[in-house]
Amino acid sequence: MKAKRLLTAVLLLTMYFSAAGQADTFRVKGFHLDLRIQVMKMPALKAFARQLSEHGINTLVMEWEASYPYQQHAVISNRYAYTREEVVDFVKYCNGLGIDVIPLQQSFGHVEYILRHWRYRELREDQKDYSQVNPVKEEECKALFRDLYKDLISTHTSRYIHIGGDETYLLGHSEASKQKVEKVGKGRLYGDYIKMLCELVVSLGKVPVVWADIALKYPDALQGLPKQTVFVDWNYGWDLHRFGDHEKLMHSGFEIWGSPAVRSGPDNYFLADWEKHFKNIHDFIPQARALGYRGMIMTSWSTSGLYSPVFETATDITDLYAIRRVYPITGFDMLIAAYFESLRTTAPLDASQFITGYCRRMYGFNDAQAMTFWNALKKAPYEVSQGMVVKQGVSLAALLDSARETAAALRSLKPIKNRSGFAHFGLMNDIRIFYLSCLIVEAKTNDVNYTRDKAPALLQQLNSLQPEQLNERFAQMNKDVLYPSEINTENTLRNERWNLLKNKLEASK
Repeated sequence: MKAKRLLTAVLLLTMYFSAAGQADTFRVKGFHLDLRIQVMKMPALKAFARQLSEHGINTLVMEWEASYPYQQHAVISNRYAYTREEVVDFVKYCNGLGIDVIPLQQSFGHVEYILRHWRYRELREDQKDYSQVNPVKEEECKALFRDLYKDLISTHTSRYIHIGGDETYLLGHSEASKQKVEKVGKGRLYGDYIKMLCELVVSLGKVPVVWADIALKYPDALQGLPKQTVFVDWNYGWDLHRFGDHEKLMHSGFEIWGSPAVRSGPDNYFLADWEKHFKNIHDFIPQARALGYRGMIMTSWSTSGLYSPVFETATDITDLYAIRRVYPITGFDMLIAAYFESLRTTAPLDASQFITGYCRRMYGFNDAQAMTFWNALKKAPYEVSQGMVVKQGVSLAALLDSARETAAALRSLKPIKNRSGFAHFGLMNDIRIFYLSCLIVEAKTNDVNYTRDKAPALLQQLNSLQPEQLNERFAQMNKDVLYPSEINTENTLRNERWNLLKNKLEASK
């Protein structure tokens, strides 16, 4: 493996220097919008599309999920579903801006929003985990996705349909799937099903697009796929061989697009790892250009794509809660702008230089103020798990101190323009302070010396956090993008730890 990585590094350097100064290799310059949660109001969606167009983006991958207004399968659509007229009008609007709108229809994994409904229960790979269809049931799945693809084709003009295909965690899980794996292996179990979907897309006159992670893990899955198939190599800051043998994908003959992220793990309500995403842009986009990728699609994930089910009985799920919800896209304009900049040059993005220019242009900051801002954002971006900071040697109290130092630095900066945009950074950090403060209270209740007589003092500490103020700020700053009910949901779920602690300490009955 070390020799393979060294060879890859040499190849990349050779290709990079040969590509330097040449025209941009990316024919497709795209952005991905995830509408699993945080469904954008249509005016906000159009405004975002215009912003993309103004900065040279020619492709928008729309993961509509349940916000799409299905016809024959209307049960899939949720309360935030757009009308068909809205979707058609939006696609037409984007086309007028020079943007191709590619619909993303998950067709293998990440299909909880479909399989949660009784109508599709026979397609489930597992009856308690609704994330994946059973790939052995090809004909039944083919009938469903033919309907869904034809529906999307009726409202979209793109030559592409993105069929998903990533993170099929239940591959080989059911008894029928296990039997096929024993005969032909997991690669063919995956590949046969994906081949069926890709051929279906081709038969409908379109080009199939597939996430590349599983094909990287099982290279034999590439065999027999239509030659038109496009693979999207998503990489959020790791080695090219993370999912499998990258050389086999490179020599497969398929067109490949790259895909970094402006929102992904470990981002959640309480953490945004700014430095990680800037490094991802710095490293992967030039790497993909040197490898000859023909497209680049920046992803933006509102959540992890994993769900926590609420069971009514041992066999009935009443609801699915998205795990790892992330601050809305309204707070990530700086990273989106960094992506735009990275497409304009073949050189790796210089984060410090970019941030200095961005802060001068957006907020009127001088170079010193810009560095104060940047140093504040990248201070101690560590996760917390089970009350423990994942960074060894860092305590919760120290992590809270770092967040408070960030808050002080942000307050010291006085933007002379675009104050509303700058305010997102302060709110995101204040939410982090709120979260860490809750965790410290919770840690004290888990201490071996905790007794009920200590509850009143901890309750006072908890009540001083005043989540209502954060709720009001969040609602005010996101009201033009999210619906009121979405804002209420975001606020409610973000404050759930605080509420549970409060009820416990109050012993409210």
